[in-house]
Formats: sequence, C-alpha cells, structure tokens
Amino acid sequence: MKRWWLAAAALMALLAGCGGSVLPQVHDERGRLDLARRLYDKRDAALAISVLAPYSTSSTGAADVDEAVYLLGLCHLQVKDWIAAQGDFERLLRDYPESDSAGSAAFYMGDAFWGQSREPDFDQEFTLKALDQWMAFRRDHQDHWLGPEATKRIAMARTRLATKLYRTADLYVKLKEYEAARRYYKSVLTEYSETKLYGDAWIGWAVASCRAGDRDTALAVLDEVEAHFAGTPLAEKASITREEVIRWKMRKVVRRSRPNEPPPPTASPSSGPTGGMP
Repeated sequence: MKRWWLAAAALMALLAGCGGSVLPQVHDERGRLDLARRLYDKRDAALAISVLAPYSTSSTGAADVDEAVYLLGLCHLQVKDWIAAQGDFERLLRDYPESDSAGSAAFYMGDAFWGQSREPDFDQEFTLKALDQWMAFRRDHQDHWLGPEATKRIAMARTRLATKLYRTADLYVKLKEYEAARRYYKSVLTEYSETKLYGDAWIGWAVASCRAGDRDTALAVLDEVEAHFAGTPLAEKASITREEVIRWKMRKVVRRSRPNEPPPPTASPSSGPTGGMP
C-alpha cells in the first residue's frame, strides 16, 4: 500500500511539472516573440527556444525576424549551446547586417567562440577567434553600450594566451631546454606586457638565463624586478629567486642558439625591468 501511494505521488508530481510547462497560445508572430522574450528574461531559455522554433532554420517573412534570430542566439548562449549560438549570430550578421541588433550580435558571437575555447594547457583556436571577434566589435562599434564589456573580455582572452606561453616556457625550463624557454618568456614580455604574467615572465626569463650560463644578467634582472615591484608578492618572489640563483652551482653550458643573446626588450622604456641592458 505504501509503495502505491509513493508511486501515485510521483505521478502527480510529474503531471504537475508537465502542466507547468504548457505554453500559452500564440496568435501571431509578435506574440510569439514577446512570449519568447518573457521566457528568456525568466531564464527559461529552453522553452523560449521551442517558441522560436519557426525562426531556427528559415525566415518566416515577418518584419521582426532579425530580432527573433538575435533572441534565439541569446537563448542558445543561456543554455550553453555555443555552436548553435554562433550559427544564430553569424546568420543575423550575414542576412540582416542593418539590423539594430547587429552590433550586439557581433559582441555575443565572441561569447559563443569563448564558450568553445579550452583552458591554457590546450589548443587556443577558439580563444583566438573570440579575441579577434571582440576586437573587431570594439573597432566597428566604438560607441556601443557593450564596449566596456568587450574591453574586459579582450583582457581576459589575452591573459589566457599569455598563460599558455608562460606555462610552455616553464615546461621547457623543466626539460632543461633553456633557450627555448627564454624565447617563450620573451613572447610574454613583448606581446602581452599588460597582463599579470609580465613580472613572472621576467623572473622566469632570469632563471632560464642563469641556467643557460648567464648568471650576472639574471641577477641584474631579478634586482630590477624586486625594485620595480617593491612591496608586492612579486618583489618577494624575485628576492627569493635571487637568493636561490646565488646558491646555484654554475656549470659549463653548450648553447643551442645564438651566443650572448641579450635579454628581451621591455614593452616601453619605463614599463619594467631592463636588466641593465641597452
């Protein structure tokens, strides 16, 4: 008897749930769009996508089809269907370039690419696509209300790309491929100097330089990092690394690249350590 009541209660809950998902009747395309927007605002994007189904593959001829395609893209973003969202925004920009939603679609297509991207240790194809998309949006829509968000996302993407290079350099240090490590650290210093990896890349470059046989330059760089970032954890890290470098036993190193290669230049004359180099 107890099991019967439990089964009955479960069935009633299921029916109630189904009943709660029944959509009101739609009488015209404007009503369809308004309903989908209300569902999206309530974060019920899955139902909104069902409502917008007639717009998913072709135009219905309605005057507001561009608005519907844009909303469909937003709904696909909300449910994290990145590929579908990308297709929606690409369709809007291709078929309705004069739409009032075209600028926002250009921005959110970057979000669709970002959703398909991977962490720094993996391939960065979609990180680069997202970065290019947000940069193009900021260039083409300078006064758009989403401009500040695009700037933040560009910084986020560039930090991930810098992290990829930095971790690759660290790996080469562990593999004792010091010249390769120096090149990757240099890429961080010259291409992503505005990111938070900048100071760490200088310390890494100094370590790789010391391991490659140039301890004097390494110590000079670490001194400047400590002075430039005084009072920060980075300065403390540079100080600790400097003490470690002093204790390392130097050995003869056979260079695999050009001898006496100078340290990489900084982004600007006053932006960071120079290691006493010209």
